[in-house]
Amino acid sequence: MTTEQARKTAEALTYSTGFGNEHSSEAVPGALPDGRNSPQRAPLGLYAEQLSGSAFTEPRSHNRRSWLYRIRPSAAHPPFTRIDNGSLAGAPFAETVPDPNRLRWNPLPEPAPGTDWLAGLWTLGGNGDATQRTGMAVHLYHANASMERVFGDADGELLIVPERGGLLLRTELGLLAARPGEVALIPRGVRFRVELLDETARGYVCENYGTPFQLPDLGPIGANGLANARDFRAPVAAYEDVEGPVEVVNKYCGNLWSATYGHSPLDVVAWHGNHTPYVYDLRRFNVIGTISYDHPDPSIFTVLTAPSDTPGLAGVDFVVFAPRWLVGEDTFRPPYFHRNVMSEYMGLIEGAYDAKAEGFVPGGGSLHNMMSAHGPDRETFDRASAAELKPQKIDDGLAFMFETRWPVIMTPQAAGADHLQKGYDDVWQGLERHFRP
Repeated sequence: MTTEQARKTAEALTYSTGFGNEHSSEAVPGALPDGRNSPQRAPLGLYAEQLSGSAFTEPRSHNRRSWLYRIRPSAAHPPFTRIDNGSLAGAPFAETVPDPNRLRWNPLPEPAPGTDWLAGLWTLGGNGDATQRTGMAVHLYHANASMERVFGDADGELLIVPERGGLLLRTELGLLAARPGEVALIPRGVRFRVELLDETARGYVCENYGTPFQLPDLGPIGANGLANARDFRAPVAAYEDVEGPVEVVNKYCGNLWSATYGHSPLDVVAWHGNHTPYVYDLRRFNVIGTISYDHPDPSIFTVLTAPSDTPGLAGVDFVVFAPRWLVGEDTFRPPYFHRNVMSEYMGLIEGAYDAKAEGFVPGGGSLHNMMSAHGPDRETFDRASAAELKPQKIDDGLAFMFETRWPVIMTPQAAGADHLQKGYDDVWQGLERHFRP
């Protein structure tokens, strides 16, 4: 499909709404069975298949599964064989020593012609162990060609954050379009193909090996605020009836495996369940903040969280710094200086970030591992300390953070990358002594 055809397809998409809901959809009337998940004969000669994203016996509130009614069962495929991982790496991350230094990267360089989304994935680092379903990984991507092959990740779910260029995601459950300012969530094991809506595409990916992302509890905030479930868009069924060779790539325990099917695996005619891809517009995030004084902790900007076995200590949080008003009185308004037990990878989708004067650019990113001291650079500190405190609208940037309970251990390619900024520590030079007892 050409870029123009993909763009027209994306513009015509319709969605079902609601995060974590029991969705259902059929591309052909009568394809969904009535009352039984797996009747003796599925309608229209289809095969019934359950895709389980959680253990069968997990509590109902945590259970993730979808029933798929497809032209051929997923079991009908030849053996997979190992292929080269390219720039993609997986947990455990043991090739470098965990680094306590503050680090920052420029955007990925231009890819070679014909680089699709999968080939354009570049792993910065991560933690945990995909074989134990714990931890996370930070990837970036830069692509200039649509995928013809199909990809599935058995290791974890993928949170895709476009920064440049839109994506058309053809998944087993239907089609999603994700553009800069939106994010797409592909559950563990769901197969998909990425087609470009523009000539090039660049962005970020959080691979979550652990508990699936969910909406955070609101606690004292009450019933409303942050990301609203109704703003998440799930696909409607749209199957692909293709006979002929199709390459299917599977990421399994950190490595890529490939098999050539005799048909497209994106052949689900109907489905129902809650193990579902989503798209979410970050500009619909309902920001909560101070209306008196002081700067709230960045956890108030959490869009999605993947809980761990310790309440309040996430395997990974996805945080967005969306457009918002700053009105705090006698308050240092940019993000404060701090050291954090959590590790923070931050990226920029557009504009500028209010804690940095320069060097942090769209497509780039910074890594502040646990207990590394960071905060506003000297220029930002001087300006904010002397500013006249009137109500101020922050609407010229869109930044985000992947925050994790464990250190993010760099891959060798990230530690030695040409686009790793030298002298990042210098942004805090010149913070002078003002204490004169």
